[in-house]
Amino acid sequence: MSKQQTYFQVQQQYQKLVINQGAEVPAVTELLLGITGWTPIELLRQQRNIMPTSQQEKLKKAIQKYLAGWPVQYLLGKAAFFGHEFSVDPAVLIPRPETEELVEWILADFPQNEPLKAVDVGTGSGAIGISLKLARPSWQLTLTDLSGAALQIAQKNAQQLLAEVVTIEGDLLQPLLGKYDLIISNPPYIAENERPLMDRSVLEHEPAMALFAAENGLKIYRRLAKQLAAKLTDNGRLYVEIGFQQAAAVKKIFHQQLPTAKITVKKDITGKDRMIRVCLKSDK
Repeated sequence: MSKQQTYFQVQQQYQKLVINQGAEVPAVTELLLGITGWTPIELLRQQRNIMPTSQQEKLKKAIQKYLAGWPVQYLLGKAAFFGHEFSVDPAVLIPRPETEELVEWILADFPQNEPLKAVDVGTGSGAIGISLKLARPSWQLTLTDLSGAALQIAQKNAQQLLAEVVTIEGDLLQPLLGKYDLIISNPPYIAENERPLMDRSVLEHEPAMALFAAENGLKIYRRLAKQLAAKLTDNGRLYVEIGFQQAAAVKKIFHQQLPTAKITVKKDITGKDRMIRVCLKSDK
């Protein structure tokens, strides 16, 4: 590639390469913005200027990794979620847009900024818990994860976003002391036999322990259901994300452990069952 090329020319060349490889064209612009630190408007203004060789080399390496299967978010070290920018690396899942709907549901159920004690279980990057804390500053938010490496990323994000949270390393609800008004989790729920259906970049680069669960993807829900009554306040609620075909099975799991609880399934924006709310009191 010629060294004397404008940003526009470099962008066009890599877009053609990406198209030929059957990959996503917007990734080129995302990577270019990440390397330059510019906004899309700033990139437009710089289109006719010569792109420095050092930036060309960085972009070339990033495009090569992207075409080899690396997610753009890991290459940039960041991902957008609920209007905030979270640091991410292969120790944590890349937060998904559908999980934003779980956060929206919780905030809609608790529109007032009244003090509550809440915990984000299996927090990963901290996206759910930190987003809730920023939206409801009076809430006492705890983030837990079995992975120490993931908790380090969550702590980094809390510091960068000025969110005062507590982090605890441990397995599900076991490390928690006392009871909580809200327990939130986006646990691993993909069955092992679904591996062939998944995107290669996810399988090769995102943490398997945050994706897959035994017992056809239901093991973590069974464990949560057994631990729940001891960790929720009388008026407490659990919110979890589920696989879009798991609603009936997950409802059954919680009903078996908590016969008097009220269990609600909520669809995502595409009309798929994606979230479940468990209220210990059936009149809630």
